[in-house]
Amino acid sequence: MTTTVRAALGLGSNLGETKANIDAALAKLDETPGLRLISRSSDYRTPPWGPVPQDDYRNCCAVIETELSPRALLERCLQVEKDLGRIRDIRWGPRIIDIDVLIYGDAVVDEDNLTLPHPRMAERAFVLVPLSEIWPDAPIGGNQTAAEALRTCEGQDEIIRLDD
Repeated sequence: MTTTVRAALGLGSNLGETKANIDAALAKLDETPGLRLISRSSDYRTPPWGPVPQDDYRNCCAVIETELSPRALLERCLQVEKDLGRIRDIRWGPRIIDIDVLIYGDAVVDEDNLTLPHPRMAERAFVLVPLSEIWPDAPIGGNQTAAEALRTCEGQDEIIRLDD
């Protein structure tokens, strides 16, 4: 019997047609055997994170159900990024698409290039705002839900909901 796990993904884009990039990424993910898109948050304009000067991002979160292992889910996300033209050259730099595995059920994973729940989620309004919209009781680690972490997260005033 195959186990299905509820997971959360964070998606972002700040190069090219950002809405189309995110829509394409979600469509490719939803076509993946063993993965089903359950819900998608609104899109938000968010300031860039990190030291590299760049344009604002379009961010959203998605809740999925998956039979893939955490590692297989990460590999699929990386493949979708590559298929859509992502080039990994500058850490925290601009990108056509970025897909982060944020949560994988209640699993705690600490492996090369895969830490779950995502270790900096509670500090990032650009993740917590869209995630709380669609899964407020998401277990983000530290015995907190997304909605609880959002109450004290700085930078929420910089997260602007997009209507397009």
